Amino acid sequence: MGLIKAAVSAAASTLHDQWKEFIRCESLDNDTLMVRKSTPNGVISKGSAIEVQPGQVAVIFQNGQILDATAEEGIYTFDESVSPSFFAGDFGDVFKEMWTRFTYNGAVNKDQAVFFINVKEIIDNKFGTPAPVPFQDWSHPIPNQMTGETTPLRVSVKCFGKYTFKIEDPAVFMREIAGTADVYTKEDICEQMRSEVQSTFQNVLNELGNSEHKAPVLELPSQTDEIKEMMDEKVFDQKIRDRGMKIEGFIIESVTLDEESNKKIDNYELSSNAHMQQGTLTGAYAEAVKDAAKNANGAATGMMGVGMMNMASGNAFGMAAANASQNAQASNAAPAGKFCPNCGTPATGNFCANCGTKLN
Repeated sequence: MGLIKAAVSAAASTLHDQWKEFIRCESLDNDTLMVRKSTPNGVISKGSAIEVQPGQVAVIFQNGQILDATAEEGIYTFDESVSPSFFAGDFGDVFKEMWTRFTYNGAVNKDQAVFFINVKEIIDNKFGTPAPVPFQDWSHPIPNQMTGETTPLRVSVKCFGKYTFKIEDPAVFMREIAGTADVYTKEDICEQMRSEVQSTFQNVLNELGNSEHKAPVLELPSQTDEIKEMMDEKVFDQKIRDRGMKIEGFIIESVTLDEESNKKIDNYELSSNAHMQQGTLTGAYAEAVKDAAKNANGAATGMMGVGMMNMASGNAFGMAAANASQNAQASNAAPAGKFCPNCGTPATGNFCANCGTKLN
């Protein structure tokens, strides 16, 4: 029992009465994954026509077993006297295995039917993390003073986005979840898939936050290509593939930090700014000392300014600068070599201001 592709002239004809029955599925939209079609009496007669539209797989069932299947668009004539044709397109090996091995849990269908399966990419499926999930943010590294190494800042994020998926193995899809239902929709599986996508996304986050990738937390929405490559390489969506489906696309639309993580980053930035300011003051101190040393006449003023600058910053250099300032003042007040011969006090006049001794 198999399918024979109709001639071009017949396929183009709108006179469906040239076949005994004409079976088709007008549309498989983005919300419909599988539809069962049959004749009024449940028997597909020899010479009946089956139309397969783009993005559809047609599987003919009888007594719980596969008679034939095709993923190639066109109009086919059903003939019980021929062997399965498997005009399969991209599903040839899958269909051959279906024909030899597939039964639906040993159940027996007493009538014949065609199951049309949607193999287009199913889009606009939303996901989100109901609670914040941990992430290692390497854009805020924390130095380890003991080892000299850095570790990432640990934050918690909530992410929201969309994913797409396709049915890649119709046999597994029917055997594992759809069965021989009259209609199977995306809604029938979306809650289960959403949970598994969230689990998959957690694995992706762990990879993006490791020491190899070091993805900045706020740049996660731009990591679309990396996410897809990781999922294919690590097969993070294995549970979904076990049902004959596969995640095709994965997009992060928004990333938000929880309150505690925002505080961590704020404190990190404040700490970094404090270190930068300390470095600026230290540099300014060195330059001020150089300038003061070059200026013999203004040494006292220059060193006093350095001392005030450093004391205001809490720098230990402030005390040394202040002392240097006092020494400079004393040096300017008493020219070198003019001291009282009696008490040793520096003097500038004719008499010592301390003991009154005449100074020449």
